[in-house]
Amino acid sequence: MKTRDFFFDLPEEQIAQKPADKRAESRLLVLDRKSGGIIHTSMKNFSDYFPHPSCLVVNNSKVRKARLFGKLDSGIDVEILFLEEMGNSVWSIMSNKTKRLKPGRIIRFPDGYEGTVIENPPKSTPAEDIKGVKSIRLNPAIDEHFFITYGHVPLPPYISRRDTEEDISRYQTVYAEKIGSVAAPTAGLHFTESMLESIRALGSTIVPVTLHVGTGTFLPVRSELIADHNMHFESYEITAEQADMINRSKASGEKIIAVGTTSVRTLESAANSGGCILPGRNKTNLFITPGYVFKAVDCLLTNFHTPESTLLMLVSAFAGYDAVMHAYHEAVRENYRFFSYGDAMLII
Repeated sequence: MKTRDFFFDLPEEQIAQKPADKRAESRLLVLDRKSGGIIHTSMKNFSDYFPHPSCLVVNNSKVRKARLFGKLDSGIDVEILFLEEMGNSVWSIMSNKTKRLKPGRIIRFPDGYEGTVIENPPKSTPAEDIKGVKSIRLNPAIDEHFFITYGHVPLPPYISRRDTEEDISRYQTVYAEKIGSVAAPTAGLHFTESMLESIRALGSTIVPVTLHVGTGTFLPVRSELIADHNMHFESYEITAEQADMINRSKASGEKIIAVGTTSVRTLESAANSGGCILPGRNKTNLFITPGYVFKAVDCLLTNFHTPESTLLMLVSAFAGYDAVMHAYHEAVRENYRFFSYGDAMLII
């Protein structure tokens, strides 16, 4: 398939610039992937559309306030997105002044912190060699307090405003626990604590796994054929206890409901050929496109994604290309809100 097969027209006013007034008030489009039928409802009715007991798998990665502002040694203002710590005070970063970040360049941050641009370490695979990613060494070394004190919420570039105090809590799931993402696993933003309690009260289980959302969130598919795209790597972890809970649910006939595409990629990366989830800590560059045979996931809750994105390709693989593109055109006609702070779609 070609990248342009996943294009759709979206009016700019349907790109959500802020969250819904309340998490559970987002709209929900329910898509039956067998019949292609569509139901329009809201997230507060989410649990009505799957059997109980089921097993909901959520991504508990927490978003770091990884966007910082500094100055180059020439005095030019620069914006830096801290991606991942590589060890020895070295971080991979992205910047709005990438071409100016030659090795040896100094970036000055608040409170005397400095970063020196260094040569990027060699990558083990082509998919890790992401254009625009630089490496800097921090002096003095930084910890999470540095980001909490000086960082900003790394809102996606299609949100055309500065982050606010509201974003600190709303661009984070209520079950976020393990710090490490530079973007939120947005399907989980719709849940409240009371919703989760209600789901448990119906007999379903909620199992956290961890996948830290990385640079791939920002990367468009530039190849004409989707098969030529090199997927980014992201780190994930599933504990033995978590794997056991998911496997027991699956063995008993319960539906495995992935909350978000990151949960899908985690489960499918960790599943063996028989669909059994293997525990461990690893990296994945699994690129799920139409034709992929799912081993672990039965249902999917997800947001509405950007045109021509790897996330839209994953959703099309899960529910069928024609059904998904029809649902997206329906969502546009029905004035759904799109992208990170937008509405949701449940595929059953």
